[in-house]
Amino acid sequence: MNTKTLLGRRPARRFTGVAALAASTLVLAACGSGSSGAESTDAAASAAASPASAAAAAGDAGECTNLNVLFPQTHAGASEILKAGFETANPGLTITPTLIPYDELQQKATLDVQSGAGNFDVFDMWYVSVGALANDGVIAPLDDLVADPEVNAQDFIPSIYDAYSLVDGQRYALPFDGDTQVLFYNKEILDRNGVTPPTTWDEYAAAVKKITDAEKSNGVYGAALMAQKAPIIIASTYANRLAGFGGGFLDADGNPTLGTPEAIAAAQAMLDVAEASLPTPAETAFDQALGAFLGGKAAFMEFWTDLGVFAENPDQSQIMGKWGVVELPVGGSATSSLAALDAGFSMAISTATSCSDLAKQFVVYSTSQPVNLELITTTGSGIDPSRQSTLMAPEYIEFAPQVQAVAQNSLNGALVWPTAPQAPELMQVLADGLANMMAGSGTAEETMASVNEQWQSILG
Repeated sequence: MNTKTLLGRRPARRFTGVAALAASTLVLAACGSGSSGAESTDAAASAAASPASAAAAAGDAGECTNLNVLFPQTHAGASEILKAGFETANPGLTITPTLIPYDELQQKATLDVQSGAGNFDVFDMWYVSVGALANDGVIAPLDDLVADPEVNAQDFIPSIYDAYSLVDGQRYALPFDGDTQVLFYNKEILDRNGVTPPTTWDEYAAAVKKITDAEKSNGVYGAALMAQKAPIIIASTYANRLAGFGGGFLDADGNPTLGTPEAIAAAQAMLDVAEASLPTPAETAFDQALGAFLGGKAAFMEFWTDLGVFAENPDQSQIMGKWGVVELPVGGSATSSLAALDAGFSMAISTATSCSDLAKQFVVYSTSQPVNLELITTTGSGIDPSRQSTLMAPEYIEFAPQVQAVAQNSLNGALVWPTAPQAPELMQVLADGLANMMAGSGTAEETMASVNEQWQSILG
């Protein structure tokens, strides 16, 4: 997950050697567990050598030669890489990306199908909307695709696989961007103030207040707290604390649990640092938070793991070599850190496409092991690991050693956001409630009681 305006890209040197070759195979036998990087490259190269590969792809898709793919703007870099790789290895095939704000994806996809327009073949969708899109007949089941051993579905990170793809026992998508947040910090700011990376949310609040009190006059704050009223932003900040306190969104029977002590404590933990954070949290989203942290003006920032990649980009970062990263703190009686699946995206196929076979081939390609590895080692792609093999790949460890170690621990079990058909509505209600709370309308207890009651009404 990234923000388009602040990120650059390193030259994708390996792209023509691995990911572009992977495109020609479309369904990679080399993705199987245990395949080495050399084996993957050899297999891809062998398939690419066949002049019939592109023609076969087009023929299987009923002479389709163009795919229209809907992406969030945050995946602009990834869309360019996917387009270049697929087209280079398959002359005559064209990928046409359309970029829109991430919070418009579900509405755009639904309208495209239900209006009969059918402009898009593939959707790069937020995983929270998978249930709604499946229930509304917008995306097609992919059970036959997942069953293909060459897809190697077992390689997807277990904590995200079901959450990103499963609806009522059927698979509707393949994981593309495995998003969780971790806690980044500025080493110099912490050292100046005698602060160490916190392990609890109480320690975090104390550290944020201490730093802000000491350095606010110089424009330096203890934290950049993202609390802008969009579910993917303010609800991520809340979910980090909900997981840290050992809470959850729903119980095993699907009943909301946002009125519990853990859920209330998570909301209170946001209020505890609001006044000491970068002004003002309610207006702080991706751009504002990243600008402050990369500019050396914020000591702490919760963000997706790819921040560690572009924090070392000299074109945008003033903190190269001056940052660190740890797992998110815990609170209450919790003793071990648990990440929340904040954001996260999957590739799905529109039920309105007339190019189903080609769409399937593109989905398999874009979620394959070689392509995921290329994306997570390219600054500005906006993509985090979705496969176990790429998370543990030597190339990723070398490229982002600090982040890899924390991401490995964070993705070993995670708090899943709701994915039922009502999930987008539920998360908007939560975002609205939290935003009002941050603006001074209600205590943490009052806010979460109200949100929990609204969730009960929505879920029936």
